Amino acid sequence: MKKKKSEIIEWLESIAIALLIAFLFRFFVFDVVLVEGESMSPTLSSGDRIIVSKLSYKFDKPKYKDIVVFKNPDNPKVRYIKRVVGAEGDSVEIKNGEVYVNDQKLTESYILEPTMGDYPKTIVPEGTVFALGDNRNFSRDSRNSHVGFIPMENIIGKAKIRIWPLRLITTFD
Repeated sequence: MKKKKSEIIEWLESIAIALLIAFLFRFFVFDVVLVEGESMSPTLSSGDRIIVSKLSYKFDKPKYKDIVVFKNPDNPKVRYIKRVVGAEGDSVEIKNGEVYVNDQKLTESYILEPTMGDYPKTIVPEGTVFALGDNRNFSRDSRNSHVGFIPMENIIGKAKIRIWPLRLITTFD
């Protein structure tokens, strides 16, 4: 009987340790995020699930074309997923349906149509990024006053892999 109790205790300890490791890994290293809405179409669709690396920006800063998940500066309970087009110190402008960063027109193979509306030339403030949805004309992003420039502390992480749907598994650089 004593042997059976110690075996049960060993199992419970192993399960508790495994759960603790899984919790710590998910809390500090990665998260699985459900994409809701079509603002990142055609790159991501509503219902896609992606793995987000929480460590990516602990040692580096977001770069042009990174897909990031962040807390909306206007409402931190809401998370958005968008593409970085400008980092601190960059000038960003949208005119005639084209995005310009540092006066250079971006080549954006991931968007399906020209961007409607202009955005005045603006310098991205220190400690922030400027991010847009790939589906520009149906995206609430840095152009919107309720989102604006995204502070680095609001960035949860970088999208690394789409894991769902299985037929569309994709890695993002």
